[in-house]
Amino acid sequence: MAISINGRDVALPDDPRVSLADLLRDDLHLTGTKIGCNQGGCGACTVLLDGARVLSCLTLAVQAEGRRVTTIEGLAEADQLHPLQAAFIAQDGLQCGYCTPGQICAAEALLRELAEGLPSYVTADITAPAPLSAEEIRERMSGNLCRCGAHPGIVAAILQVAEERAA
Repeated sequence: MAISINGRDVALPDDPRVSLADLLRDDLHLTGTKIGCNQGGCGACTVLLDGARVLSCLTLAVQAEGRRVTTIEGLAEADQLHPLQAAFIAQDGLQCGYCTPGQICAAEALLRELAEGLPSYVTADITAPAPLSAEEIRERMSGNLCRCGAHPGIVAAILQVAEERAA
């Protein structure tokens, strides 16, 4: 029984009550995943589970058995920044950096949702592909809080990467 975390198989914890966030941070020392509120309200602990965003503080590690978890540490290739990491820097989408790993993981999932044509609450026509817009991005990122107020840079970074991928 194992979980694939950033491409590496990891044994499940002995205690089935261990959260995915605690497994990542305490046992595997993947400290990019932050615990903000520990109640699912801030999004700082967001990671990807089979490509979809999850709040790792509310996800038990055993729920990830046989699945693929990607953390901020697993997004980059070797020593090269992931395009979203580079865009967050270029667009000034971070200040203190605490929420940034969760923001970037959520943004990666958001871009996949848009590519798959999945609608959000603000998508006007749910029968058509969801449009790329600042309004769509803000809605889809609403579960990830930035207390420093870097939201304009975060939206700009996501728009930048979406446009680069579309080109």
